[in-house]
Amino acid sequence: MLDHLSFETPKPKVIAGAKHDWELVIGMEVHAQVASKAKLFSGASTQFGAEPNSNVSFVDAAMPGMLPVINEFCVEQAVRTGLGLKAQINLKSAFDRKNYFYPDLPQGYQISQLYHPIVGEGEVIVDMEPGIARRVRIERIHIEQDAGKSIHDMDPAMSFVDLNRTGVALMEIVSRPDIRGPEEAAAYVVKLRQILRYLGTCDGNMQNGNLRADVNVSVCRPGQYEKYQETQDFSHLGTRCEIKNMNSMRFIQMAIDYEAKRQIGILEAGGSIDQETRLYDPDKNETRSMRSKEEAHDYRYFPCPDLLPLEIEQAWVDDIAANLPELPDEKKARFVKEFGLSEYDADVLTADTANAGYFEEVVAGCGDGKLAANWVINELFGRLKKEDHDIGESPVSPAQLAGIIGLIKKGDISGKIAKDLFEIVYTEGGDPAEIVEARGMKQVTDTGAIEQAVDEIIAANPAQVEKAQQNPKLAGWFVGQVMKATGGKANPAAVNQIVTAKLGL
Repeated sequence: MLDHLSFETPKPKVIAGAKHDWELVIGMEVHAQVASKAKLFSGASTQFGAEPNSNVSFVDAAMPGMLPVINEFCVEQAVRTGLGLKAQINLKSAFDRKNYFYPDLPQGYQISQLYHPIVGEGEVIVDMEPGIARRVRIERIHIEQDAGKSIHDMDPAMSFVDLNRTGVALMEIVSRPDIRGPEEAAAYVVKLRQILRYLGTCDGNMQNGNLRADVNVSVCRPGQYEKYQETQDFSHLGTRCEIKNMNSMRFIQMAIDYEAKRQIGILEAGGSIDQETRLYDPDKNETRSMRSKEEAHDYRYFPCPDLLPLEIEQAWVDDIAANLPELPDEKKARFVKEFGLSEYDADVLTADTANAGYFEEVVAGCGDGKLAANWVINELFGRLKKEDHDIGESPVSPAQLAGIIGLIKKGDISGKIAKDLFEIVYTEGGDPAEIVEARGMKQVTDTGAIEQAVDEIIAANPAQVEKAQQNPKLAGWFVGQVMKATGGKANPAAVNQIVTAKLGL
């Protein structure tokens, strides 16, 4: 499946400007909101943008006597995610109470999983460049409920609380400290989001907070990471600091770069790093302390008394596995093999499920994968990007684009005419074949008519004929003149052949 990939050992990011060499070590905890219409322990809606505090059940509001009831679909989505990351699915898992106070946490605790998560070890294959990938190990995935949202900018003297997000199901996807640089960290989140979208388990919308990352950053001297790999002793990696709630690929990279330099500055000045949670301020491009980093015992975890251990059957897991969609790496490998595409083109086309689906519909309509890829990527994607649209907003349907490509293959239109036709279809719509017929855009293939045009151009330009006969490369000038004279409708191959013959080249 991944035979086309070459796996590289991560090259550690060496920080410039320091007295000594330092290497970066990064682990990530990605919180992905489960794609579900109801919350994890209640039937309340998860609709984004609803009126504040309108999607809150008695369970979410922690009313006395209210007990959680687990949403089976959310469990299924977590299992599906684990299978998509080639992870171990634990048939028995359990929920714990994580105790801490926040104004937007009505219960005073979060129901999460610590000791017995539903998903164990897996992996994410991170694409660094065409044909080159790195493997980031997943330690675990556990499901938990989200908190609400505190709002501080509505009144100068008061803060408000919106509990709509309270109880929404989250998957916390915890990586090993395998990431070695800012660019790789961003690439990891991009790939993870892509997989989640293919699986349909999270929409990956970072702007709405549906996917956000906590980034653990530490620095160590060269050779220490290798010692950690041998011993699994985290002390070799240096003291880590966690940067909370990152929801932008660019900000993730900027925050890591700043945090690494901050830690190195402290260490080289003879200080020590305090393990803490920090926030990133993109306006000032700096991280600042939020609170000391809690350990598990600080949260006083204990088994949730309101929920029995969760037991699922292997047959149920197998049924979910049997119905997984084709995932990005599999689809990319198939596009390369089946359609003869380059790694780059296959990567672009499989970046999003909607893009890949559009492309496959075009291929089905025209029967030419390479030509379809060229038109989808260069013409359609280029135009959509220019107008800040996505594929779902394309005014050109797969059938219309396949029709344009089909006319090229039949020889009815040239590549130049095809671009004019694409513009008409993009702005006005319509059936490509009917447009070509109605507007007289069909390519001239009548060799007699082309010969006449060539003869007229040659007769009118004797000096140019002499130059072309001395330097055959100049024959292209005649081809251009003939194409111009015929309004771009002449068959280019026929023009080339006739010009060459007439000039005796």
